[in-house]
Amino acid sequence: MLATTPRKNPGLRSTAAILLGAGLMCAAVAQAETPASAQPQVFAPGVISGPASDAAAAFAPDARTVYFFRSNGEDYDIMVSHLDGVHWSSPRIASFSGHWRDLEPAMAPDGSYLIFASSRPLDGSGKPIDGHWGGKLHVGRGGHLWRVNRDGSGWSKPVLLPDTVNRWDSTFSPAVARDGSVYFMAATGKQGHFQLYCAEFRNGAYQPAHLLPFSVGEWGGVDPAVAPDQSFIVFASNRPPAPTSRSDVFIALRNGNGRWSEPVDLRPVIHNTDGIDELRLGPDGHTLYFTSGQVVAPAYPKSLEASERGLQQMQAWNNGKDNIWKVDLAPWLSRHRQAPGR
Repeated sequence: MLATTPRKNPGLRSTAAILLGAGLMCAAVAQAETPASAQPQVFAPGVISGPASDAAAAFAPDARTVYFFRSNGEDYDIMVSHLDGVHWSSPRIASFSGHWRDLEPAMAPDGSYLIFASSRPLDGSGKPIDGHWGGKLHVGRGGHLWRVNRDGSGWSKPVLLPDTVNRWDSTFSPAVARDGSVYFMAATGKQGHFQLYCAEFRNGAYQPAHLLPFSVGEWGGVDPAVAPDQSFIVFASNRPPAPTSRSDVFIALRNGNGRWSEPVDLRPVIHNTDGIDELRLGPDGHTLYFTSGQVVAPAYPKSLEASERGLQQMQAWNNGKDNIWKVDLAPWLSRHRQAPGR
């Protein structure tokens, strides 16, 4: 599904993989083991995390607008929702989406542009591009990275990123650093699995993408989320010690010399990383948004009131489909992160 078993649909996991293992993500369980600030919580249940599969929350700098993608496994659209101070608005299709298989938006830290993955054709043929991963051809499910620039209150037309980034037909999951460098995943592993890359942005141009050192070899990785100053990167992988049947979330730190540390498993923070992917950092730089089909189990015996609430939640979001969750990494980072330049 991830590094050694590539995903059939980049951005979405199968329901069977999602539901592996016991459900430990609800706050009631996490509370006994984690500081209050680090309890995973579902994001905007019933509005953004809804009855379809929702993933990859990318926020404007003021945290009052969020872009994400919604899918049923065949139909993909990038959505947008706005916060009125209390409630998130009913999501609608973003102005630059709605025509092709668009997914995985990533916002530049200053909000001036957004990068996303899409299967839209490069030659105007009207046929979505094919992709290759896991040793198989995936008709119409390929991906390249596209950019839209902020234009007043709207967005420009999508522009394809250059070949220094889009060297492969299965390029997904962008993450944007403050200096414009873009991190992403591409299906370049020997087993057809995804690996993580960075294309640095210097002198007004993207440099040739290079493979990140901890993504070399059989494990690879998917769905990177990078700190604006590139002092750390979070990604999903089923590398050890993660069970091969699911993915854990890992973090690698970068020192002042630009060297990356060995990845550390964040399971103690997120607890049951039950097939997590589509990682994004919020505007504060330490809240991690991720996607999981985790089901919050009821406590038995149930009261009639609890059953009614549970039914409403099942119909709204708590149904095994992908939802967006969030957890604060600040407690972990305060203990482990090295200040840039040291």
